Amino acid sequence: MFSGIIEEIGQIQKIDFISGGIKLTISANKILEDVKIGDSVSVDGICLTITSFNKNSFTVDAVGETLKKTTLSTTKNKSYVNLERAIRFNERIGGHLIQGHINSTAKITQLKKIGENFLLQIELPDDLMKYIIKEGSIAVDGISLTVADIIDNKINISIIPHTWQNTTLKYKKGNDLVNIEVDFTAKYIENFIKNYLSQKNEISEEMLKKLGY
Repeated sequence: MFSGIIEEIGQIQKIDFISGGIKLTISANKILEDVKIGDSVSVDGICLTITSFNKNSFTVDAVGETLKKTTLSTTKNKSYVNLERAIRFNERIGGHLIQGHINSTAKITQLKKIGENFLLQIELPDDLMKYIIKEGSIAVDGISLTVADIIDNKINISIIPHTWQNTTLKYKKGNDLVNIEVDFTAKYIENFIKNYLSQKNEISEEMLKKLGY
């Protein structure tokens, strides 16, 4: 699990092709302070496992569905990525709980400076819009962000200067693809309601009260 508070920006130093996927060598500094082989790390929001490391970099493998669903399928050498170590549950969570399981990629349709902040607009796949609410949380390339507005299947997000300077958003431009993970609690609720209705029950005020709502 991750919080969406990016610890540092890394850079892809090498891409090797392996059976069924790719091996990435990524330069880093802060996240290597207490790293172990087998640790989970968020790379642009994707939960990957560290397979080796040295004092300047670490390696991870990406295969199968990970390549199909994420921007790693088109990543290039020397590109920058957001990095975050898995959270410890005795720490404060500054963003929101993120699994590192990408739902889909999405296209940046607008990115511009407005005053001291930046407006980020992203066009989401239709099947993800049911999980989006105003002032709700969303992870974009592993960054915990808040939805400011919804226009059809586009969402607007206000980016503060600190987030801009300390994430890869400062390298993005219009039409770039980003990794999206919606708030997974919405998906649990959806699944629960589907299962409840499949038992020929109806949602009522009394039913909701029994469930504690």
